Order: sequence, then C-alpha cells, then structure tokens
Amino acid sequence: MTASVHALAVPVFALAWWAACYLIGRDPARGALWRAAAALTAYAIGVVVWAAWPDSRPAQILLCVPALFWAGTAVALLPRTLPERRQIDIGWLVLSVLFLGMLVALPSAGRLVVLAPLVGGLVLLWRFRDQVQPPMLPTALTVVAGLYAAGLVALLLPIDLGSPVLVIAAIGVDLLMLGFLVAVAGALEVGERLRPDLIRSLTAAIVVTVAVGTPAAFAVAAGNSVVVTLLQFGLVAIVMTGVGLAGPLHRMLDRLAFRNEEQLRQDRGALLQLAEAMPRHRQRHRLITTREPDFLRFTQQVLDNYGRLGRLMRSPLTHLPAVDRRLSGPAAEQPLARAMELRAVLADSVDRLRPAGTFATSDEWRHYNAMYFCVVLGLDPYERRQRTDGLDREARRALDWMRRYVPRRTLRRWQREAATIVARRLWDDLTNTDPRWLTTRSTKPLSTGRNG
Repeated sequence: MTASVHALAVPVFALAWWAACYLIGRDPARGALWRAAAALTAYAIGVVVWAAWPDSRPAQILLCVPALFWAGTAVALLPRTLPERRQIDIGWLVLSVLFLGMLVALPSAGRLVVLAPLVGGLVLLWRFRDQVQPPMLPTALTVVAGLYAAGLVALLLPIDLGSPVLVIAAIGVDLLMLGFLVAVAGALEVGERLRPDLIRSLTAAIVVTVAVGTPAAFAVAAGNSVVVTLLQFGLVAIVMTGVGLAGPLHRMLDRLAFRNEEQLRQDRGALLQLAEAMPRHRQRHRLITTREPDFLRFTQQVLDNYGRLGRLMRSPLTHLPAVDRRLSGPAAEQPLARAMELRAVLADSVDRLRPAGTFATSDEWRHYNAMYFCVVLGLDPYERRQRTDGLDREARRALDWMRRYVPRRTLRRWQREAATIVARRLWDDLTNTDPRWLTTRSTKPLSTGRNG
C-alpha cells in the first residue's frame, strides 16, 4: 500500500476506535450503545487488517461484521414495552451466529448476504416508528445503512471506484454517523444533553489524532514490516481509548493509586461525577417542555439509579419544585446538592406508598415493599449469598418473603407500577406549583401500568 493510503487509514482507524470507546463510556448499561460500539470496533480492526494484508479474506469479513451489529442496534432501539422484545433479541443473536458462519464460508460477492439481517432490523424499526425517539431516527438510519451497503457492494464486487481505502473510509463515515444517531437517541431517552459532552470528547480525539496519528502514519508508511504496522495501530488504539473512556479510566487509576485512601477516593470520585454530569445536564427551562410519558420515563430512570449520584446529577428532575423547596442559598445551584435532594424527594415519595399499620406482606403492601427494600435500601432478594448484617427485622422478613414467593418478573412489575404512582404525584406537584404549566397541563392522568 502507498504512503498516502496509510496516511488515510490511521486517522480513520483512530476516530472509529474513539467513537466506540465514547459510546461505551457514555452509558455502559445501554445495549444499543454497546452494539453500535461493537460495529465500530469490528470496522476499526478491519482497517488494521486491510492495512497489513490488503484485500485479504479476514479484512473483508471484518468490514462486513458491522452489518450484524448494526441490525442488533436497530433491534435495541425498539420500544422496551414491546412484548416480543426479548424474543427479537434472541432471534438477532441466533441469526448473527448463523450469518457469521456464512461470512466465513462464502466468497467475496456472497458476503453481501450479511445485509439481510440489517434490512430486517430496519423493517422492525419502521414498523414501530411511532414509538421511536427521535421521530427521524428510522429515516436517518435507513439512509446511512443504504450508504454503508453501497460501500460494501463497491468493496466486494468487481467495481472499480478507485482506491479501496477511499471506499473503506466512506464506510467509516457511515458507521460514525450510526454512532452519532444512537447517541442522540440515548440522550433523548434519559433527558440528557449530548452536544457539549460530544464536542469536548471529539475535540480531544481530533487533537490526539493529529498529535499521535501523524507520526504513526509516517512510521507505518515508511516501514515494510507488518509488525511495525500493527504496533503503530496498537499505540493509536491505546491513546484513543484513554480519550473515549476518560472517566472510567480515571476512576480505575484512583482505585489503584489511592487504594489505602478511602476518603480521598470518595472525594475525587464525587468531583469526577460532577465534571462528567455538568456537560450532560439539561437546562432548567427544558423541564417545562417535558411531556407526561417522558416524565414517567425520567422518574423510572432516577429510581433505577437511586444509589448512583452521578446518574442523578444528569437527570432533568433535579430541577423539580420539590427539590427547589429543599434548597436555599448557594447550594441551590450545586448539581451534587440537587442530586442529593432529588434522592431525598424520591425517598419521601416512596415512604408515602407505605400503608397504615404494622409491616405486612399483603397485596396492598406490594408497591412499598418492592420499592423501599429493593430501591431505597438497595437490597437484592435473589442474591445467592444474602448479606443480612445490620438489617432490621422488617428488612429480613421482606427479603425472605420476596425470595420465597415473589418471582423476579413480578417484583419488577410492582416496581414499575410503584414508579408510575411516584411519577404521577411528582407530576401533579410540578404542574400545580409552576404557573406556566396551568395553560399546558394535560388532563389525561399517567397510567398506573397495572398490567405492565
């Protein structure tokens, strides 16, 4: 390969690797981000293999693999309330294994069969497009998928469009667009901002690509050794991992460096959480535009992350009137203080679910028990090794009852129902407190989700 080809391969690889790390670091619990990151990672490795062994069989296979993960990303973007969601996920996994085997066995032109699962995933996304946010997501993903498919056709069929590396670079742009669209969808779902955080990380990625990628590209272009090529790409991957996963890597280094300094680790952890949350936090005025379904989803998310202050700091619910009433002075503008008060508001709301009288395990206690012991106290009744030290008699009794008589799916349904009750009360408080809501308030109450 020529020096100019290597000069293009290195920055393309660097940006794809950074984007994969950034998606994982943004929300490790979100499946769609993991699958989009896997597509970018497979592509980045494919670029390395192509640079070392141009037009080889492994390189072609790796450049086709993103289509399988792209199909999985489309499936992960389907509504979570879809009853068939679990079966569709399992079907995608089974089909991915089958098509991966076909990729290995078929010749170059036959590898285009990998586009079939991608088409299937997009068809499912279009079928439920009225429940997908943002509304333009199915259209945008379809356009980008079409460009990716055109790139694979030009790469695998005997079509002369110039240097194959230009086609590979175009495929990389398509996959970067996929990552961006999935990040937008994830930010909208949790009520976070994307642009400031993305610009900060992308700026760092570009600076590092220029600083590290330029000498790496010259080293690869000047050397004829495959080992030198692989080492240079490996160096770029390590540096871009540090840029994309800056927060998690900082925390890991703190655990290693300050393993005997518990208080120091906690203080630095709080500062790191604050630094990560600030670019993602929505402005106060955006809460006024929140619709009831979004408010319900935000409430469920903060309850799911009750014990994680870093996640609570990013939530738009930190600007609830109930939080404002608890704060005064300079503390009212501190994201960490607002997150702590939001947690206190949630604890009070859960406490209001408790029926009158002594503790019981009857049906009327199901919402309180499911929410208080499993969310507020953070207990898991299904742990193999139960840790009951320090628990009072009520908590021990509740854990034993749930473990014996409450299936995991039933407990989760009770938690969703309880979250809806909490959301409705917070929604009523919000709409009755802020006069701007009096003209926009919907008369339709939030559903209790009894059958959810």
